[in-house]
Amino acid sequence: MAPPLITVVLPAHDEQGQLKDCLDSLLGQSFREFEIIVVQTPSPHCSERLVEAYELRDARVRVLRLEEETGIGRARMAGAAHARGQYLLFLDADHLVAEDAFEAMAARLAETGEPDVLLFGHNREHRGKLWPGGAADLLAEVGPAVFAPADRPELFGAPPLVWDRLLRAGTVPAFPDGFYEEVSAVHRTLLAAGRAAVLERECVTIRRRHTLHPAGSPGASHFDLLDRYESTFELLDAQPAEAEQVTAAVRPHLFTRMVRHYLFVLDLPGCLSRTERPQFFQRAAEHYRRFLPAGYRKPEGREGIKFSLLSSNSYATFEVAKFSRLAGLGR
Repeated sequence: MAPPLITVVLPAHDEQGQLKDCLDSLLGQSFREFEIIVVQTPSPHCSERLVEAYELRDARVRVLRLEEETGIGRARMAGAAHARGQYLLFLDADHLVAEDAFEAMAARLAETGEPDVLLFGHNREHRGKLWPGGAADLLAEVGPAVFAPADRPELFGAPPLVWDRLLRAGTVPAFPDGFYEEVSAVHRTLLAAGRAAVLERECVTIRRRHTLHPAGSPGASHFDLLDRYESTFELLDAQPAEAEQVTAAVRPHLFTRMVRHYLFVLDLPGCLSRTERPQFFQRAAEHYRRFLPAGYRKPEGREGIKFSLLSSNSYATFEVAKFSRLAGLGR
């Protein structure tokens, strides 16, 4: 039997009770040359009965049972190690896949000569409405041609999500422990890819407004995000001298994404405790100064003001401005 084209790696962590819908959307695909590896752990949020039912129902579902609870990164790596597909797609329980998505992916892969990475669109469902993903405009500008990611440095400014792309088997980097494990993995994949292509349509829907990882290894925290971007910039600095032109073009886009990600965490209620906020802000400000590209131009408007406050490590002013804005919205 020929190997499947696509392997879906799906950790079974299901705190919100959404795994069944995710599996149903996958098994309802019009294209059938795929497999699903569900990574089961002893967590109370991983339903053994549900996973076993799907394993018995469809031969394309394989369950990898781990003996101990792991973070989402290790679960993904464990699933990837057992994949038979030519391409890997990493999903979570709160994702839905359009019924013709795999068919469209397969057609695009054939059309583009099987690139290392296939990027595609996604949307977010919130209160019954769909919102376009953060990379929609960037993907629309790329066009139909196959390209080297290094030739499209603006893609490093897109949200670093591992579930809006197919990755060729054998090219998946290690996911670190902790939260935000996909950030550095996505950047490493883009830097290493020789050929990439875009499928300009929404294939995956995420059913939450904000992206927070469902599980982390012991000791995981939102401070892990700072380590992820530090790792990415270290990787960028370690590129060979002949890639200097590429790294110079990538750096401002990556820097803007880093700062936006830090500000997102600071703005999102419940991410950081009152005592953690100034510590996170201070470290983020240090990263701003440390990784600031030469000649960088920050965004304009309100976002630019936030960039300026972070660059000057003005935490007190940042908090006053935030609460002033919230008070204005409440009037």
